[in-house]
Order: sequence, then C-alpha cells, then structure tokens
Amino acid sequence: MTVTLGMITVDTTGPLPLATWWAQQTGGSIIAENEGFFVVVSIGDGSPVLGFQLVDDPTPGKNRIHLDLHAEDLDVEVARLIDAGATKIADHEMPGLSWVTLADPDGNQFCVAQASSPDQN
Repeated sequence: MTVTLGMITVDTTGPLPLATWWAQQTGGSIIAENEGFFVVVSIGDGSPVLGFQLVDDPTPGKNRIHLDLHAEDLDVEVARLIDAGATKIADHEMPGLSWVTLADPDGNQFCVAQASSPDQN
C-alpha cells in the first residue's frame, strides 16, 4: 500500500483572505468554504488542492514544508507576486537553477524557480 498527496494545508488566522490570495496567484479557484474554518483552493486538474485552516496561533518561525513553484520568467513572476503582497526573502542560484524565496501575506515561505537554459551554464 502507498499514500498519495491530496492536499497541502496551511495554518492561518485568516483562511479566506489567504486562500483568496493564493487562488489569485496560482490562477486557481476556491472550491469550498467551511464557515470560515477551512477554505480549499483548486489549482488545476492533477494538482493537489491547497487548504487553509483557521488556528488561534500558527506555529512561529520558518515553516518546515514549503511550496516550490515554477515560472517561465522568474523576474516577471517574482515582481508580480511582490506587487500582490508577497515579501522577498532571498535570491538563490546554482548551476542550472535560479530561485527566489518569498513569503505570502501571512509570512509562509515559498520558492519560485526557473531552470537556466543550457547556454547559460
């Protein structure tokens, strides 16, 4: 037997605003609202859904699991996310890969990456 990934859940003090932000950034849509306690965002067929769960006190510090997102144009997407309310944490680069660590409006960190073309190595 094995398990499959069904949902990635984020603890937050404001499930609907954070779910709305993530839906807008991923081109997704809110598919369930459970009386403000739990909001579910679909980000596309074949992808796990994102869940946003109301908690009184989210775990402090850096989250131990984060989303790694892909962008065709890293600079354009990072600028768009910052304009939408994300905060830039750091730029990273290694041979063949560039990525930026950001935080969503609740402070949850995530990365956006763009693979370099072979002639950039």
